[in-house]
Amino acid sequence: MIRAFLFSFQLHLCCNHSATATIITSEMPLMKIQFLALGIVFLAGLPSSADEIRVMTYNIYHGEGLDGKFNYSRTAAIIKAADPDFVALQEVDKKTMRAAGVDQPAELARLTGMHGIFGKQIDYSGGDYGQAILSKYPVKDSKIHWLPGMPERERRIAFEVTVQRNGRELKFVTTHLHHQSNTFREQQAAELNRIYADSKVPVILAGDLNAMPESQPIAIFKKAWSFGNSDTSLLTYPADKPVRQIDYILFRPMGQYRVKLQKVLEEPVASDHRPVMVELEEVAR
Repeated sequence: MIRAFLFSFQLHLCCNHSATATIITSEMPLMKIQFLALGIVFLAGLPSSADEIRVMTYNIYHGEGLDGKFNYSRTAAIIKAADPDFVALQEVDKKTMRAAGVDQPAELARLTGMHGIFGKQIDYSGGDYGQAILSKYPVKDSKIHWLPGMPERERRIAFEVTVQRNGRELKFVTTHLHHQSNTFREQQAAELNRIYADSKVPVILAGDLNAMPESQPIAIFKKAWSFGNSDTSLLTYPADKPVRQIDYILFRPMGQYRVKLQKVLEEPVASDHRPVMVELEEVAR
């Protein structure tokens, strides 16, 4: 006979979530052990462990795939399969005629089960056009930083959110630099360096920088940021047959995280870019 015992334990699922389970057994034959577990709930999509952050950046080409379809379930499935804590989305439509009036940030937030927030750049096609962020953590605050460029056509922005993670603040930023002018890209990179030079909290910057690894805009960023996807073989554009690396995930302070994983997801149809995924581990300080 097995001696009766009672014990409880905690399963730490993430920085802000824990589940307490109590297992109770009473005297019973060895071959017939029964147990009761109370309060254990395993939820897919909870934030990563305390010292790890999974980040994705994805230019979604206003929601339209290379097959001409606006398939939000497809895009959401790509995101959910990667299980990121944060997603930076570029080229996002909100209630435009081009996208049949769909609020893309809200729809992707609903389909992924994440918090979604939109940063508007311009009026477009009867609605709004800009960037968006998906987060497993509630957003405490958001801010748009206007970047140098061509405000009369498509004003470029850095869209920033602040979240609380492990009891500390973290800033997550999406951006999309100019697609034609290298001079503008250099100015935009320098401005982003300036904006976050005095940040008191860690910053993760992700987006479509429209710049190759050997370019001057990337050299400017490297003065102030560490790169999560430093492997120059991780090509992202065009999605069907990528030949260029122009999508990146950066962080500061430099050395704040150790890069555990960097990859490009093999998705050739859902957008004209492939998504980039990085897993970061916080370095003990």
